[in-house]
Amino acid sequence: MKRAAHPTIALLQSSSLTTVVQQEIERRILQGELAPGAKLIEAELAAGLGVSRGPVREAFRMLEEAGLVRQEKNRGVFVRNIPLDEAIEIYDLRAMMDEAVGRALATAITPEQLKQVRSMVDGMEKAVKAGDADTYHLLNLDFHDKLVEFTGNRKLTAIYRRLINELSLFRRMNLADAKLLPISAGEHRAIVKAIASGDPEQAGRAMRDHVMVSKDRTVKNNTPQVPHAAPGAWPPSRAANRKDLSNA
Repeated sequence: MKRAAHPTIALLQSSSLTTVVQQEIERRILQGELAPGAKLIEAELAAGLGVSRGPVREAFRMLEEAGLVRQEKNRGVFVRNIPLDEAIEIYDLRAMMDEAVGRALATAITPEQLKQVRSMVDGMEKAVKAGDADTYHLLNLDFHDKLVEFTGNRKLTAIYRRLINELSLFRRMNLADAKLLPISAGEHRAIVKAIASGDPEQAGRAMRDHVMVSKDRTVKNNTPQVPHAAPGAWPPSRAANRKDLSNA
C-alpha cells in the first residue's frame, strides 16, 4: 500500500507544481500564444499540462497578482487587455524608473555585469540578422530585467517586473515591423555604452529616451489613421451636392 506524502512534503510538491504551471501560462501570454482578452479554461489547461485543476487555479491567482490575468465573477479568467491610456501611464512611470536605473548603474555596475549585458546585445544583433523576432523579444525583456536587477533593489525589481508584464502586448506590437529591430538593437547598444561611460546623466538619458521612443511607437500603433483626401478632392457631402447641381 502506497503511503501518503507527509503534509509538508505534499505542500512543497504542490507549490513547486503550481510555480511550473504559472511559469508556463505566463510564457504563453508573454509570447503572444494567449492573446489579450482570451478566456483561460481551467480544465483545458490542466489536461494540456497533465496536472490537476488545483495548481492551475492557484497559478491563476499568482498571475492575477502579477497583472497578467483578471478573474471575473461567474464569467471566468481572462488574459488582461491593457487600454492605451493605462499603457501610456505605465510608460511614463517606467521612463522615470529606467532613468534612475541608468544613473545608478553608471557608477555601480561591475565589469562582469557589463560583460553579461554586452553579450545580450550581441545575441539581439544575431537575432536581427537571422530575422528571429521571437528570440529578439525575449532577449529584449531579459536585457532590461537584468539591468534593473543589477541595482540590487528588490522592491524596484518586483514593481518593474509587474509593469513590464502589463506592457508585454504593446512591446511585441512595437517590434512587429522587422525594419525596427536593427534600430532597437542600436538603442540597446547605446544604453550599454552610456552606462559603461560612467556618466550618470548620459546613462539615465539613454535609458529614458529608449522608453519614450517605445511610448511614441505604442501611441502611433494604436491611434486610428484618418485617410487624407487627395488634393482638390471634394468632401463626400459636397461632391454629392455638386453632382445634384450639375444635373439640375
